[in-house]
Formats: sequence, C-alpha cells, structure tokens
Amino acid sequence: MNRRKFMKIAGGGVILAAAGAGAFAVTRTPTKALEPWTLAGSTRYADPRMHALSYAILAPNPHNRQPWIVDLTSDDGVTLFFDTDKQLEHTDPFDRQLTIGLGCFLELMRMAANASGFDVETTLFPEGDDPNGLDHRPVAHARFVRNPETQADPLWSHVLDRRSDKTPFDTTRLVPADALERIQASARQSRLGGSVDPGDITFWRELSSKALMIEIETPHTYQESIDLFRIGKSEINANPDGISFPGPLFEALAAFGVMTREAAADPTTTTYQEGINIVLQNTETAMGHLWMVTDGNSRADQIAAGADWLRANLACTAEGLGFQPLSQALQEYPEMSAFYDETHARLAPEGGTVQMLARIGYGSAKDPSPRWPIDAKIGQT
Repeated sequence: MNRRKFMKIAGGGVILAAAGAGAFAVTRTPTKALEPWTLAGSTRYADPRMHALSYAILAPNPHNRQPWIVDLTSDDGVTLFFDTDKQLEHTDPFDRQLTIGLGCFLELMRMAANASGFDVETTLFPEGDDPNGLDHRPVAHARFVRNPETQADPLWSHVLDRRSDKTPFDTTRLVPADALERIQASARQSRLGGSVDPGDITFWRELSSKALMIEIETPHTYQESIDLFRIGKSEINANPDGISFPGPLFEALAAFGVMTREAAADPTTTTYQEGINIVLQNTETAMGHLWMVTDGNSRADQIAAGADWLRANLACTAEGLGFQPLSQALQEYPEMSAFYDETHARLAPEGGTVQMLARIGYGSAKDPSPRWPIDAKIGQT
C-alpha cells in the first residue's frame, strides 16, 4: 500500500488519502485525488469510526502532509499517531503547526461522529509528549459512544464546502463587523481574535507579505515547499498531498519546461517571479484578518487551537467568506524571529502564543483563473 495514496490504518480497512478540492478545468481534473471528497460519509463505511475518519482526512493540515496514522484494533476506539515521515523540519521545527493540523483532524472526526449519533471521549497524549517534537507515541485515543441524543454541530453542514482560498479577494467588498463577531463566537477553547478595521488590514497586509518573502527568500525553507510541488494531473493523482498545481495552464507550462521545480527555485526565472506576484496578490487583497491565541503552548494547547481553527474556517464558509491561513510570521526559525516577535507583541502583549493567522474576504470575480485552492498548509500554499 502506497502511504501517499491511502490513510495509514492499523487494524483493518482503507480510506483514500485526501487531496483538496476547488475549481478545475474539466479536461485536467485529477479525479482520483478528489475521490475522498465524494466518498466522505459513504454508506460503504459501516463502521462508525471509518465513517467519521472518511471526513476527518479532509481536515486542513500543513503542506497537506496528512500526517496521521490511525489504529482501529480496539472494538470502539480510535488511536491517532503522528507519521514521523511527514515532518517539516525547516518551517515547522517543533511540529507545532503539524500538531494544530492533528487538532483539526480530531475536531472533524468528532463532528462527523456527533452527526451520526456518537459522542467521542478523547484522551490526549496518553503516554506523554515532547515539546521539542512529535514522536511515535500516541497523539490521542478516542472512544466512540452511541448516544441517540447527540446532535450535529451547527457548523457540520459546511464541512464539504470548506476550503482554504488561495485566490485574491474582492477589495471593493467590506467584511461586515457582525459577520466577524459570529465567526469569533465559533471558538470554544482558544482566543479567536480578528479585525476588519482599515488600519489593521493595512498593517497585516504589509507584515504578512514581508513574512512570506522571508520564507521564499530563505533557500532551505522555500525548498521545503518546492519539494512538495505536485505539477499537473498525473503528479496530483499519484501523490494527493503537498502543494498542487492543476489545470491546462500548469500542464502546458510543465510540458514546455517552464513550470519545473528547478525554475521555481531560481530567482532569475519568470516562474519564480510570477509565483511571488501570485502569492502577494493574496496577502495584499486581505479584507480582514483572524488570529488564534492560546494561554500556553503545550501540545494540548496546540490540539485545542487546531479544533478552533477548523471551526473558524467553517464559520467563514457559513458567512460566504474566503479564508486563507498565513502562518509565515509565526514560524520558529531564526530568519523569521523579528516578525514572530512583532506579531506576538501586537496580538499577545500580555503573554500567550499566537498559534495561527489568516486573511478573510469575499471571492473576486475579477480573477476567474482555474486555480486549485487546496489546503496545502495551515499557513500558506
């Protein structure tokens, strides 16, 4: 079994690995990579745990690494492990973002179980954890308990519509303050902050753009992304993880040798420069920002942040808003330290850890290009 194509399960069963979903040109749709989005909740999963997991694998996670291994050997439980082969040593040296992704996974699993009439009793890190990195010890053990009175979460109906939107937003449409308030109310365990104030928008546009450039201009952090590029339908279907570039445009650029990993890494090429222009169009069209702060930075805090971050994304979906995480300024490597400190000074002046930052806004009709807004990273594609 190719672990890039299937969720790794001990104890029986197979669930296809999840690629993201979005708008495609018909002739270049990587249909195999999209199957998990159409199979989620399929009646072929008679086991309620498999049913819930078929949704959980659609959770956002860093670089779409899908860093989960699940053990189903007990009769009513799910034990979640971290796949140590999926670490991002340069941009996520302590596995903080990957842990947040596991928190998204657990929350989506819980929501799916609740919608099917099951409560989920979860014990985090039953054998302990290491603040310096995840290892082979279990991340969580979850027990499924049938409860006819359990109801679906109010955000459940938006699960299959949720996306991380990697397109420019419409700068002529303001995000209403009452929509922001409803989104902030979705968090249950962490402090979800946000602003649609023009001055704050200008500040965060500039800081997130500068932080993004630090990641791109630091060779080893940018190469980490380039190594996970999936260019065109064949590569995406073969490995439905990482950072995907689908559609006729990228197929043609790849065929003519324009869109290559080597060109993307070379600052002298048009491919490199155009890539920068595209991602800066995103940061510079933000029409509001959200951020997640936890009092501590334990593994449990990071799992809680992931649960609430998924909920914030779903709440934006419910409001018709695009949502794109921007993690660069929060990454813990030396070249980013100035922006990390500035972000914390502004968003957590009395202490705590800023776990996540995102831009929000309405989709732009001015940009009809067939991009694929996959969940390539809890931070940024």
